[in-house]
Amino acid sequence: MLTPARFIPLAEETGLINSIGEWVLRSACAQAAAWHRRGHKELSVAVNMSASQFHHQDVPALVRSVLASTRLPPQFLELELTESTLMRDTEAMVRNLHQLKLLGVRLALDDFGTGYSSLSYLKRFPIDVIKIDQSFTFEVCSDDGAASITRAIIAMAHSLKLKTVAEGVETAEQLEFLSALGCDCMQGHYLERPMPVAQMTSFLDRTQPQLNFVSEKERV
Repeated sequence: MLTPARFIPLAEETGLINSIGEWVLRSACAQAAAWHRRGHKELSVAVNMSASQFHHQDVPALVRSVLASTRLPPQFLELELTESTLMRDTEAMVRNLHQLKLLGVRLALDDFGTGYSSLSYLKRFPIDVIKIDQSFTFEVCSDDGAASITRAIIAMAHSLKLKTVAEGVETAEQLEFLSALGCDCMQGHYLERPMPVAQMTSFLDRTQPQLNFVSEKERV
């Protein structure tokens, strides 16, 4: 299995990312709809969107088409964007994101706390979720600076009525610390590692009473 860090940059460089991204979106939504039909009615799926897709495709039209063909209710789809994506052609991006919000999907700002991290994004763009970068999660229990930044991000997000997701949770200590800070959702190998669809379906069947959010973090 290849991690996204190994093949996504090459896909973006060669221009394959647009067709890959569309395939991932359709596949993820179709699978989520299948899980809904199986009885997992509250399950959500999150899909990363590339800046290239917004530059070369009509993303709102694509999402509208995918939701219609897969019959996945829009509130169960979350689109993840990085800060670098938001910086490209800002006015057009504002229009695109507001059109997506009108469809009823959720929007997440991925890897927050790295890169530019301009707070103006939170005012200009209709973001629903802030994803705290794993570089902070890794050190949240061992480094006062990482803990303070994480605490500030969670407090700021909640004051803006945004949900928070901590990336890269690897230990019980991290999970407990982030829970104490009020982080809404966790994501990482401590909870589960990536798994094929059949294994994931079995996992959901066994654990659905304890689950309220499942995120397909990366293109795999």
